[in-house]
Amino acid sequence: MKEVIRVYKKHQLTVDNFVITLLKSLPQNFIDNAETILKHNASIQLMYAVDESYRQITPTVCKKEKELTSVDSDKSHYFTKLFLDEEGFYVSNPYIHYRNGAASISVVKKVDDIYQVFDFNLILLLEELQLIKYNSLHEKFKKAVYLLGSTMLAVVSIVLIAYGGYKFVSIFFIDNLDFFEETFKSIIAVTLGIAIFDLAKQIFEHEVIFHSFTHEEDRQYKVLGKFLISIIIALSIETLMVVFKIALDDYTHMLSAFYLLIGTTVMFIGLAYFYKTIKQSGCRDE
Repeated sequence: MKEVIRVYKKHQLTVDNFVITLLKSLPQNFIDNAETILKHNASIQLMYAVDESYRQITPTVCKKEKELTSVDSDKSHYFTKLFLDEEGFYVSNPYIHYRNGAASISVVKKVDDIYQVFDFNLILLLEELQLIKYNSLHEKFKKAVYLLGSTMLAVVSIVLIAYGGYKFVSIFFIDNLDFFEETFKSIIAVTLGIAIFDLAKQIFEHEVIFHSFTHEEDRQYKVLGKFLISIIIALSIETLMVVFKIALDDYTHMLSAFYLLIGTTVMFIGLAYFYKTIKQSGCRDE
């Protein structure tokens, strides 16, 4: 819903002009031609007419039915803050439609003493104007691939987390296990599992759910940055484990541990520079 409203607000003038032009082209006796209008305009969800005393004078015509029980119902609560423009049109703010839960806008057209009311599905309207990506066969195929990939990554992450839990619990039940080594293995497995799960979540949210509604320029960098942070944390834990093992067993290999620390530190510095570069680039774009 937030992404849909963001796109609508960005292109509000274009969308409003489109729906107003569309309603101008409709016949005045729109209820009699409702079937044709709804057939050729997928974004229109329903329509009805209200008189000057805000009583509904026509059935509510939807895609699949004509609701007669709403005739003569009081609609004054919808018109309390209605401000028509010089051409007699009013476009509402986006809202969640009570019938289908879809993001919608209502448009009112005044003809003589009659108010013609049209509810538009905002998602279908934005798709019609090519302001969000059209769900073509190619888009559906990409979504299916991303869905499969993110699901498999999520399964792998769960397996890693479960393995980390198993390694930790086994310390208390299996003899002759190195406490520090098994503990660090458990931590690394859980950390990597969380990192991979976070990556799967990012792919699922941005490429499967919201891919049609948004296209952030720095989205891929955010996903990469979060994944690198988790990997660096896992490497830091691994480095700490190596330092402890060398300190307890053989000091002659301490230089190798030092090089490992240097490498991890360089990755931290690289990640910091990466974020700094992305933020500076974002400021220049603005």
